[in-house]
This record gives sequence, structure tokens and C-alpha cells, in this order.
Amino acid sequence: MNEQELNKILSKEKILACTIMMNGSRVFEYFKNKKIEDKQHKIYSCTKTILSLLVGIAFDKGYLHNLHQPIQEYFSKELQAQSDKRKNDITLYHLLTMTPGLHFPEWEEWDGFAPMVQGGDIIKFTLDRELILPPGEKMNYNSGCSHLITAILQQVTGETALQFAQKHLFKPLNISNVEWYKDNKGIYKGADGLRLTIADMEKLCLLMLQKGQWKGTQIVSEKWIEQAISPHYSTYKHIGEYGLHWWTSKINPTLDDDSDSNRFHFGLGGSVKTSMKN
Repeated sequence: MNEQELNKILSKEKILACTIMMNGSRVFEYFKNKKIEDKQHKIYSCTKTILSLLVGIAFDKGYLHNLHQPIQEYFSKELQAQSDKRKNDITLYHLLTMTPGLHFPEWEEWDGFAPMVQGGDIIKFTLDRELILPPGEKMNYNSGCSHLITAILQQVTGETALQFAQKHLFKPLNISNVEWYKDNKGIYKGADGLRLTIADMEKLCLLMLQKGQWKGTQIVSEKWIEQAISPHYSTYKHIGEYGLHWWTSKINPTLDDDSDSNRFHFGLGGSVKTSMKN
């Protein structure tokens, strides 16, 4: 398929923009109109993949030390109020892999819209959910996990998530046209709150492809990148496997080939998808 044919196909769909990069340069672009390229776009749950990068940076800088740290350390008051003490076993790893075992039918009867966004206390709403599986047993899509992670990040760094991101991620990548919404408690929405330009999303994908390096500087450790994009759980076969707030899937799922050459990794957020492959 040539560029003209791809443009024609995209123009007939409800697609605002599509870009393809190769060897660090944009080799294809499609924009529905001239305003699309430079404006901020709500990236929905792709916010989660960027939050994963921030957690990796927090580990690199010593703000976090143990991926399997029980979150009781950060939400002691909220968890003390819970009658089901098994919730004390939920760890940061469980949040990053969306395996806390809480009843959170976000992709079932809630139809992709978690009612937590209508409440005043998202942390309480999430932790109050019934525990229906032992933590770590099964991945179930849960945007409440992401909000808890943002709250933890803000606790351990003493900064807002946006301040931390600007200092350690956005500024080094020369990303400045950013907006991030927060809840009424002052916690930035780790599930779906970010707005970025298309060019800045491309930079973040390149950072991942370059194993956390940017212009000779290690922004986030290669070890974290590898952990984040490795398949940890598989619940939604039609989408892929889940890592640490990143999705991963096979290019050709019929092949018994789990090598990098047959894998791609992506963030998925409502009407937005960003993917990368070496």
C-alpha cells in the first residue's frame, strides 16, 4: 500500500491523525485538518503508560524501593477502615498490573466508564470495592489502580505528578504543551487526565524504543522499560497481554514466536492508540 492509498483509507474513517515513524523520523502523516497537528489531544488511558514511566523514574531516583511493597504503607487510614483485611496484601505491583482482585467491571457493565469519576474521593471509591479474587491472581482492567499509583507517586516525591513529570520526563524531552487534570483532592488523574500533542506522543514512543535514553541521557532505566513491556498477565486475548501499565501483543499470533521481532507494545486509550516496535 502506498502513501496515497493509506491517506484515502484514513480519510474515510473517524480518524483525526495517524503518524508513522521509522529510524527516529516521521515517514508518514495524516491529519484530518490543519489544526490537528499542533493542538493538545486528550490521550485518555494512554495516560497510564506515561504514568508507568514516571514510576520507573521514581524507582531510579530512590523514591520507591520495592515493587512488591504493600500499599498499606500509603493508604493506612483508608485500609484500616476496610472490613476485608486481605486488601492489606495489595501491592504496588498489583496496581501496575491491574491485579488487586477488586470488583471493578469497567469493561463489563460499566461499559468503559468507571463511575468513580463522578465521586468526590476516587481513592475511597476504589479501595471500597469488594475483593473478589486474591491479589495477583488475575488482571482485570481497573482505572482506579492508576489513580492510586498517582497518589503514591505524589506521596513519595513530595511533588504533584505534573511537577515530577515536568522535571524528570517532559523537560528533558522538550515537551512543554502539556495539560493534566486532577481530582478535587489535588491528585492528578493517572488513569486518563493527560493532554499532549501528537509530536510529543511520538517523543515518548521514541524514548521507549531507545530503551529509556534520550540524546545520550538515560531518562528512565532500561531495566524498567523491559519490565514494563514484558507480558505479565493475559486476560483480554483480543487485545494482548498486560505489563506494567503497558500492553504488548504479537504481530503474528499464530506463530510460536515470542521474540522481539514478533512483538509490538502499545498504550490504548479510548480513541487514542500509540504503538511501537523495534
